[in-house]
Amino acid sequence: MNWIILIVAGLFESGFAFCLGKMKGAEGSSYYLWGVGFLVSLALSMVLLAKAVQTLPIGTAYPVWTGIGAVGTVVLGILFFSRACVVSPFVFHHHADCLHYRAENGVVTGLQTVIFDTFRNVLIACALRSVPR
Repeated sequence: MNWIILIVAGLFESGFAFCLGKMKGAEGSSYYLWGVGFLVSLALSMVLLAKAVQTLPIGTAYPVWTGIGAVGTVVLGILFFSRACVVSPFVFHHHADCLHYRAENGVVTGLQTVIFDTFRNVLIACALRSVPR
């Protein structure tokens, strides 16, 4: 049951990113409505993640949650924001940004993190190749 809760939490993560993207181009009352959607999705995502990690290990639950959110956000971006699907930025650009951020903030990262990030980005890129534009 907690895996289902975790999956739903990841979908709400995609939902709050989607609402944030819609806020970017909104004006007037629609801006505030998308803002409310953002806050509701954010709160639900966090509460469900907290519920899921009561029995699932955080080291497993958090990467799954972020992976679902990342893939969902990319798919929503392609479907609703006309975002192009290009493989190399997913694999290389994000990985370089993560390493730069971690090095800049004095956080020591292990080889396991580098391998996981690269593997996740390759999976995302391969999954997106099959999505029609």
